[in-house]
Amino acid sequence: MESATALLERAETVQQPLVGGRSNEILGRIGNLETRLARNAREIAAAQAVRFQVFVEEMGAKVPPQAQAARRDIDAWDDICDHLLVLDTTLPGEAEDQIVGTYRLLRQEIAMAHGGFYSASEFEVADLVARHSDKRFMELGRSCVLPQYRTRRTVELLWQGNWAYALKHNIDAMFGCGSFPGTVPEEHALALSFLHHNASAKQGWHVRALPELYHQMDLMPAEAVNPKAALFALPPLIKGYLRLGAMIGDGAVVDRAFRTTDVLVVLPIASISGRYKNYYGQDAGRFAA
Repeated sequence: MESATALLERAETVQQPLVGGRSNEILGRIGNLETRLARNAREIAAAQAVRFQVFVEEMGAKVPPQAQAARRDIDAWDDICDHLLVLDTTLPGEAEDQIVGTYRLLRQEIAMAHGGFYSASEFEVADLVARHSDKRFMELGRSCVLPQYRTRRTVELLWQGNWAYALKHNIDAMFGCGSFPGTVPEEHALALSFLHHNASAKQGWHVRALPELYHQMDLMPAEAVNPKAALFALPPLIKGYLRLGAMIGDGAVVDRAFRTTDVLVVLPIASISGRYKNYYGQDAGRFAA
């Protein structure tokens, strides 16, 4: 894959078709907010700028000097992923000025053709995929929303987009890293222990952190975990995944560059709660434009 420097330089000068041959389709709309895939390199660059604002300026992540100078969070996977956007159409300017939230989507066939999944640098994802050779996987990553747009509507549109995309590409399972703030897993002993005791992936969906990065999650015995307090301590994104029917892999990983403690979230499509399938629509028609 290209270096971050090369990607930055190319994105400034090239407007090219994106992976998958996308159309201009709007995937969903609620009021002044709409969700769709990025259509060109300018919009991807704008999504990277939103990620920089959230991950670097707000959360203190460290990025390479070139990315810091460009004020964009960028890595080698950006060029092969689809970028789901939420836009506030009432904001002035072009579409790239209206992006308020983003998700990065990577289908299995694209990942395998370009060196693998992003989260394989932390978790034994290849083993998970190999055990389900009859299924199609999709990785979700780099989810972020600008502070003033962290509302139910924005989250609903992000999931509307994910669900519509998964249906379009016949995806059988989604996975991706869910993050806790900070690099000391013990500071999240309650929440991590709750996940270990109550949401561990089973029935062939188990996946472990890489041995050299593995941190125990069962930091408290099951009887010592207060479920209500633990749920309150969970990051909203992970809590949302659990509501959908997701499971959690074995072991946490400390990401020092992003200053987070990561767990792997696994969500087979068949496990998604019927309540949510009905809410968004079996054909993703709930918020369809």
